[in-house]
Amino acid sequence: MIMFSNQTDIRDIWYTMTGIPGLEEAHKWISIPICSLYLVAILGNTLLLFLIFTERSLHEPMYFFLSMLALADIFLSIVTTPKMLAIFWFRAGDISFGSCVSQMFFLHFIFVAESAILLAMAFDRYVAICHPLRYTTILTPSAIGKMGVASVTRSFFICFPLVFLVYRLHYCGKNIIRHSYCEHMGIARLACDSIKVNIYYGVIVALFSTCLDVVLIIISYALILCTVFKIPSQDARLKALGTCGSHVCVIILFYAPAFFSFFAHRFGGHSIPLHVHILLANLYVVVPPTLNPIIYGVKTKQIQERIIQIFSLNKILC
Repeated sequence: MIMFSNQTDIRDIWYTMTGIPGLEEAHKWISIPICSLYLVAILGNTLLLFLIFTERSLHEPMYFFLSMLALADIFLSIVTTPKMLAIFWFRAGDISFGSCVSQMFFLHFIFVAESAILLAMAFDRYVAICHPLRYTTILTPSAIGKMGVASVTRSFFICFPLVFLVYRLHYCGKNIIRHSYCEHMGIARLACDSIKVNIYYGVIVALFSTCLDVVLIIISYALILCTVFKIPSQDARLKALGTCGSHVCVIILFYAPAFFSFFAHRFGGHSIPLHVHILLANLYVVVPPTLNPIIYGVKTKQIQERIIQIFSLNKILC
């Protein structure tokens, strides 16, 4: 490991990620469910993308947004999990500063983009239920494409400054990252400069991207509920709410762990052990990508039927 002088050239910095502090002896056992979830996430989301793009009945706005979510989940898993498993299996925690910053950027970029995709999916449900006659005229392929590009563009402009914020700092000794992957504040805390700007920017980003998305999603569903409760038929009400069930599950799965981690880090103090924080953070990057395609597969009739067709055809061919 490189020895540090009072101020180290960032090109020479190498970090060592420890995995889950305090649970090093259990790393190999922890890796078994994480590896299993990783494989299911990759296969499940790849299958979902294949079904959506090959089945004409799934060429609808809701499923195009779902394909964006599946693609984001695949990238999230690929960016974080392989290195995590390398730490657990081979104690290969060494990572250069440049690689660490790259992982940090893509991690936050995907998170912010996925939040925007969930907002777009909420808007899709709002239009489908509150303005059904205008659904196809509002959510045209062109509009869907622009929303996808806007999600990626917004995420890039929000997360790219993080790279400059960590590069501007001076690093002079600490090189142990008590985590399984690199994230913004984890890198910033290793600097010997003041990181107030990093902290303020992180809070501002959380408030004006993720928190704003959550507020708009809540408003969308409030308007949806107002419309649904005006429907005279109970069966029609249940059917309308049923179309939102999968999306609500995915929203809870995505935001609940993120907000828990955010508030626990800032207000939890030492009441929550570090290994609990890190373990939950590890699960956060594999559990939602794993469960998202399962949730939509179980709750979406068209996807169920297409999967059954594929397996039935395989049995006939065999």
